[in-house]
Amino acid sequence: MSPAIPSLSAAEAARAIRAGRLTCESLVTACLERIAARDGELAAWAHVAREAALAQARALDRQPARGPLHGVPVGIKDIFDTADMPTEHNSPIYRGNRPRADAAAVALLRQAGCVILGKTATAEFANMHPPATRNPRNAAHTPGGSSSGSAAAVADHMVPLALGTQTAGSVIRPAAFCGVIGLKPSFGSINRTGVKPVSDTLDTIGLFANTVEDAALALNLLSSRRIPDFAAKAAAPRIGFVRTSRWKDADASTHAVLDSAAKRLASAGADVRDAALPAAAEALFDQQGLIMNFEAARALAWEQSRHREAISARLLKRLDEGWAVSREQYDNALQTARDARRQFADLMRSYDLLLTPGARGEAPLGLASTGDPLFNRVWTLLGVPCITLPWGSGPQGLPLGIQLVSAIEQDTTLLAHAQWAATALG
Repeated sequence: MSPAIPSLSAAEAARAIRAGRLTCESLVTACLERIAARDGELAAWAHVAREAALAQARALDRQPARGPLHGVPVGIKDIFDTADMPTEHNSPIYRGNRPRADAAAVALLRQAGCVILGKTATAEFANMHPPATRNPRNAAHTPGGSSSGSAAAVADHMVPLALGTQTAGSVIRPAAFCGVIGLKPSFGSINRTGVKPVSDTLDTIGLFANTVEDAALALNLLSSRRIPDFAAKAAAPRIGFVRTSRWKDADASTHAVLDSAAKRLASAGADVRDAALPAAAEALFDQQGLIMNFEAARALAWEQSRHREAISARLLKRLDEGWAVSREQYDNALQTARDARRQFADLMRSYDLLLTPGARGEAPLGLASTGDPLFNRVWTLLGVPCITLPWGSGPQGLPLGIQLVSAIEQDTTLLAHAQWAATALG
């Protein structure tokens, strides 16, 4: 077995399968061997469906390609229902839970010829209480969360693609911490049927990959959004450098990386100018948490009333805070978000893209916390598409990432500009 197989991008692997240079079974076998060798240390997986994945792979090798990701293995965050394996939400309440049906996103992956390799570890109910997952760049550090296992599995080449979700910063932040591509598409792009809810206003299905092309192919498969023409020569974008009012909360390495990225992109031809968020959008730093807690308390009402003793103290505190939010406070926060979306649309008439931090700094030491979603909250509540690109490193040598943001529903444009930026950054 070639040791290079697991490091293939999803697109490269699928092209090799279509050309007969690689079988789906050999690709899945290589991924399973990588998991066997590494997951004892990293704990990225909640469940690995070894025999089922191999059976899927053998069946797919006998079929014509169903699409551009035919034969590619995918990891699924363990809050997505899967009919043939447990869905446990990292909670003892759901230990051994076997749903009757796949989540919509999982079903779409299967229909397109992808192999569901297993379930990746998640923070409890995709909230704050972390799993045991470690950062593959340095196992003493968190991989971020709540999509911890998905980020770690892709970063360690256990699987070329993985699904996650973002309610505050649960795709962009772990992708930045682990040094991979994280894509949070526009709100509602990917159907959430069969995904355990946290917040109806915020929950967004996202993707982890090692290339922008892979993220674009997966988003197309799951949402039918158009794939950019990556072969075409793209015009240099107009970029607004948004430090936000919380710039001082990012560390010095993040300041340096964002400044250097802005200079590099400008030297490649982009029109890079400083930009400021409108007043209502700045207010979302605080309003996002209020909305999230209010909705999470109600989304987990059954678990609280029937199994309160099985919920972590950290999550119970958040849920109790959610019950303390009045309806008036909640409605006012939703109105602020509506105002912010209108103001943000006006801002984006002057820019193709915004450049902003993906996280406060590199992945924190230890596993007690998944890090702070400070620099992700606003974009999640605005519902706009975001992508993080690995760029630079922090004082401990761990990855840093830049976050690129576009206007609502401009996901294809964001991906095209992200590929241009990735090339410009080298």
